[in-house]
Formats: sequence, C-alpha cells, structure tokens
Amino acid sequence: MKVGVVGATGEVGRAMVKVLEEFNVPVTELRLFASERSVGKEIEFRGEKVKVELLTEEAMKWDCDYFLFSAGASVSRKFAPIAAENGVTVIDNSSAFRMEKDIPLVVPEVNAHLLKGYTGIIANPNCSTIQMILSIYKLHEVYGIEEIFVATYQSVSGAGHKGIEELLSQERGENVVRVFPKPIHRNVIPLIGDVQDNLFTQEEMKMINETRKILNDYSIRVYPTTVRVPVLYGHSEAVMVRLKRPFESLEKVKEIIASGEDVVVTDDLVTAVDVAGKNETYVCRLRKGDERSILFWNVADNIRVGAATNAVRILLKHAKMNGRM
Repeated sequence: MKVGVVGATGEVGRAMVKVLEEFNVPVTELRLFASERSVGKEIEFRGEKVKVELLTEEAMKWDCDYFLFSAGASVSRKFAPIAAENGVTVIDNSSAFRMEKDIPLVVPEVNAHLLKGYTGIIANPNCSTIQMILSIYKLHEVYGIEEIFVATYQSVSGAGHKGIEELLSQERGENVVRVFPKPIHRNVIPLIGDVQDNLFTQEEMKMINETRKILNDYSIRVYPTTVRVPVLYGHSEAVMVRLKRPFESLEKVKEIIASGEDVVVTDDLVTAVDVAGKNETYVCRLRKGDERSILFWNVADNIRVGAATNAVRILLKHAKMNGRM
C-alpha cells in the first residue's frame, strides 16, 4: 500500500506517521509532503528516515492508494481535488470539505458504511466532535438523542505547534500573545475561532453541524461552548445529553456507552494528562439528571483520537471494505 502524508511536519502530520507505524498499516511506500520551509527535514518511519518533499500539484498525481492531509483548509482545497481526480482516496483533516453534501464525514466506529465502494475525498471531523460522538453514538442508537449541552476544555495543541510554543513561552515569562486572543498561561479563554453572525464561534458551529451530519439526524439540538485551556495535549468535555426515551438505569447507560468501539467507561477520574498518547476516548463522572438526561466527563488525546488516529482508522476501514487489504 502506497501512502502519502501532506502536512507531514505539523503536530497532526507527525502523529499520522507514528500511528501508521503503531497500527502496522501495510505501507510499502511512504512519501511525506510539506511547504518549502520543511523540505529536506527527516521523519522516522519503521526505523528509517524519510525525507520531506515539496508539496506541488505534480506530486499530487503520484499513483498511490491514500493521501492523508493535515495542512489546513486552503491547502486541502487546492491540492486534495487533484489527488482525488487522479483516483486516489484522500482523507482530509481540515474543515474544507466536511459539510459538502456528497463528501462523507466519517468516524469509522459510527458510520463506516459510507466508505463501501467510495473513492474520492473523505472528511475527518473536528477533534472535539469526534470524541463527543464516540461517547454518545450508542446512546443515540438505543434511545435517540434530543439535545446535547457541551462545554469543551481544549488543549493548546489544537491550534497546532504554534499554540504549544505560545503557552511554553508564556510559562517562561515572555509576553507573547499571537495565537490566542488573550494570554493562555494560567488562564481560560472561552473563544475558539471567529464569532459568527449567530454569536456562536466557528468551533461551536463545527460541533453543531458535524454532530448532526455524522449521526444523520438533523433534529438533534446541540448547544456548545468551546474553551481553550492551558493544557498541552488532550481535550476534555463536560457533556449533558437529553434522550428521546427514558433510560432504565445508570448502569444500563454505562453498559451502552462502553459497548462503543474505542470507548472506555470508568469510575476512576480521568484527566487530559492521563490520556496523552492514547487512542481511546474516556468517559467518567457519569451521573443521572432525570429519567431522560445524563451527564458525564469525556476526555481524549486531540492529536490522536481527534485527528491522526481517526484518519488512520478511516484508511484501514476503507481498505478492508474495498478489498485493498
């Protein structure tokens, strides 16, 4: 299997290479692409150094099986269609194609059926959406979901390596505020992305629209508040779900959530620090509001579960469903 990674030197791109190796994806040839300033850098894959190449339109005509993109929406809009038109399956981590009607938005544990017989661009959802969906999709199958109230606590790595550098520089006492609208060190910023006409931010609208599309239920009402916190890796979410039908017991709810793939439900307290480097979504502090409402704490590594791991799981599921493995 020939695989290309676009945006290979970024936080998510590097994680994609690691996850390809950790998941033993049968890669026979790996090529890495990035902008001019990263050309010539080397990234290790299976004990060998792979040199980063310049991202060009011609490079996107490489006859490979998959391209994994994590280079931002503008880059994806320019280059991903070239690869797709050349018959390559593209898994794109940006927001560029997520809400396009004919492009599948995939969390493979939830809606992998969309991959059968499909070739073209596949959209990888937003990080905060993925981990929330993984913790609720089984509830939706059993009871139906009416409303979701969610407050996120999103790490600085969600803004890329520059977000990490900004927090670390502020921790060293440097007065650098470029990435976030306020100092992030010892602070909490209730704003991620630009504010839209309806006063929700871009990040909040992603959670609303993507949740409905992935679950294929546009009646679900989603009320998010997305918040940046001074944590390096790991997004956390305080979630309240109102179901369409009453649930039998909290134990039954726990059992249903835990039946989801790649979800761990625990009575232990799990925090962002605990999940860094892991590929599962963790649910704890599960409790009952009323006969149709449950509340819980949800945490996952945003670079992995929220991006790289989901992309590689899409690749593996697509390959298996379409006879490529």
